[in-house]
Amino acid sequence: MLNRRTIRIKIMQSLFAFDQCKEANYQLAHDYLEQHFQPNLNSMEVQDKERLKTQRKAARQLLDARYKNKETKESDIEVTKAVDHALENYHKQVKKDQLFLGKNIVLEINKLTDTYHQVLGLLVALAEVGAADKRAVHGYVLLQPLWQALANHAELKKEWLRSGGWDGKMDLVRDWFRQIIKDDDTYLQFIEKKERSEDEQKAFAKYMVRKVIFGNNVINDFFDEQDIRWAEDRAIIRSLAEKTLKSFSEGKLDLQKISLEWDDDQVFIEKLFKATVDLPEEYKELIAKNTKNWEVDRLPLTDRVILEMAIAEMITFQNIPIKVTINEYIELAKEYSTPKSRQFINGILDVISKKMSEAGKIKKSGRGLLDNK
Repeated sequence: MLNRRTIRIKIMQSLFAFDQCKEANYQLAHDYLEQHFQPNLNSMEVQDKERLKTQRKAARQLLDARYKNKETKESDIEVTKAVDHALENYHKQVKKDQLFLGKNIVLEINKLTDTYHQVLGLLVALAEVGAADKRAVHGYVLLQPLWQALANHAELKKEWLRSGGWDGKMDLVRDWFRQIIKDDDTYLQFIEKKERSEDEQKAFAKYMVRKVIFGNNVINDFFDEQDIRWAEDRAIIRSLAEKTLKSFSEGKLDLQKISLEWDDDQVFIEKLFKATVDLPEEYKELIAKNTKNWEVDRLPLTDRVILEMAIAEMITFQNIPIKVTINEYIELAKEYSTPKSRQFINGILDVISKKMSEAGKIKKSGRGLLDNK
């Protein structure tokens, strides 16, 4: 089941990517100015190379100053126009990247459902390959009621039809069956008997999911290549598949939902991503003042994203207790940043949250919470 920590991880990944996009776009702005003030080799007029060199330098300096909102001196009109154009293109592309990455969080989470259905479909596809083997015993898996429940599940069949299922990849499935399953001891023990109890079917299906599909092998590599976030997604999808198999009883099984409150989760995603991207400068300055003379831009990017997300969450979501927020981002730092980051994040957020509460910047209300007054 999808939880808020997983959602925070997805948002953090997109914010990390967004920061890298901004850096790349800013470099493109510099590249534009560098190219703009190069000699025109197609011109019949004599090029003033020294003047162009001076303009290039002035344009780079003006771009850096305006990007950092510093006061700037008057420059020549051509330099100013070029910098205006470079910054306009920069802001346009940043806005596009923000919109894309914000929407992509929801799309990535929706893909979890597709992959979950794909994993269940692979259990059936592998059994179908076995049933086509010349030795009849390999067909016993597909005959088991649990596999029949999967193969004939109306909703699953609809999803496999929509996505194409494994129909176009059966050569790959056959290779996997030969390489991994056909001589596997647990598999061979299971097909010794034509009929198995529900518990035996569940135990074998769980083994297939854990040790075969999610094992350290080419099947896992296949999913890894499909999903750039597989390292985080695989645990969620495996849990969903296992819960589905565990639900099997009297010929029926229940599909799992990625989220029980998807509408609320989507609101959380949209609000937290936007609040972090649009975090006012005063909060970034607050981070800088409390990081032992480290400028915000010099912090490790992951730590900076985590701190900004935590602050955005504190000021945006009145119903989430401060301690819950701090603990969640400590866990993110523990998992995704440097070994010392957990302590660092904990200390900084503790100090900043107290200062923000005292200044009335954080107001908590709701069940078990009191408004700050």
